[in-house]
Amino acid sequence: MEPDLDDLNAALFDDAADEVVDLGNRLAADNPNADPWALADGLIAGAVHFWLYAHQPQDQPNNDDLLSSRERLDELMALIRQSAGDSEYLHSPHDVDVGRA
Repeated sequence: MEPDLDDLNAALFDDAADEVVDLGNRLAADNPNADPWALADGLIAGAVHFWLYAHQPQDQPNNDDLLSSRERLDELMALIRQSAGDSEYLHSPHDVDVGRA
């Protein structure tokens, strides 16, 4: 029995995300004086470039292709919002909009 393609893609998604976190942790450990924001911004830039490359319309577009740069940007921003919303790191006790009792 062949594995389900959706299951394979979900596992690949999880593996890729874990690898980026691991890379960030390794780079931070190897460069303890580095600005973590610069490191994180570089990881995002690389991921964005790869995502845009992977989502270019094909020569023979299919129904899944995002045919304009605007569509690709909108989809990318939606994915970023979803990933941020799902992250345990989105909210910090030091956020200015945290309620205090």
